[in-house]
Amino acid sequence: MSNAPLMPKATAIWLVENTSLTFDQIAEFCKLHPLEVKGVADGEVGAGIRGLDPITSGQLTREEIERAEKNSSHPLKLAVSKVRLPEPKRHRGPRYTPLSRRQDRPNAILWLVRNHPELKDAQIMRLAGTTKNTIAAIRDRTHWNSASLTPMDPVTLGLCSQIDLDFEVQRAGKERPQLVQDQGAMLAPAEQTTQPYYYEPVSQSVSQEEVFGSTAAKPVEEEDDFDVESVFGKLKDLKIKE
Repeated sequence: MSNAPLMPKATAIWLVENTSLTFDQIAEFCKLHPLEVKGVADGEVGAGIRGLDPITSGQLTREEIERAEKNSSHPLKLAVSKVRLPEPKRHRGPRYTPLSRRQDRPNAILWLVRNHPELKDAQIMRLAGTTKNTIAAIRDRTHWNSASLTPMDPVTLGLCSQIDLDFEVQRAGKERPQLVQDQGAMLAPAEQTTQPYYYEPVSQSVSQEEVFGSTAAKPVEEEDDFDVESVFGKLKDLKIKE
């Protein structure tokens, strides 16, 4: 509730008991319903609650109460605090893990190691609230309970929020060098594929060796007809020698 006093019901009890303000003025200041303030005056609401003095707590001034008592249409205004409290510094370190969830931390660490290998040990320590030795044991499978560990999402286990997990993953992705992936063979551009191709006619004066190479087999020349008489003449000479 914006512009509401601390402990509004206790403040309303004190104003009912110690001032002559109307129920509407008290209800508007304490952000309550007028019937609820009437129930406080009748003792039906807030039984057992001790009234809180808004003057002592610095939420109202005595002059403001007197001004409202004289004019029933004057709304009470919350006093501006003169004390400025410093903003609480966020603790940078391992996240506190409830006792009921500490037994699930190894499962969450195993999930982070498998699904987000880009995360550093310091980031896993912040997300799961663990130590560097535990992370190293789970990575090397030297953890005492590594055989029965099951990967589980740390967000589902309540160890961290989805916003924290996404922030660490994006941060690790920016710090990790981008690797150029081999996309394999790609299509040639349209200017190259649509370019007309001209065939050059082969000159008739090209030799067979220029076309097929020097290793091409040469055609077998046809031999002349055999002289039958000379063959039989040689056979007759052999018989005479025998």
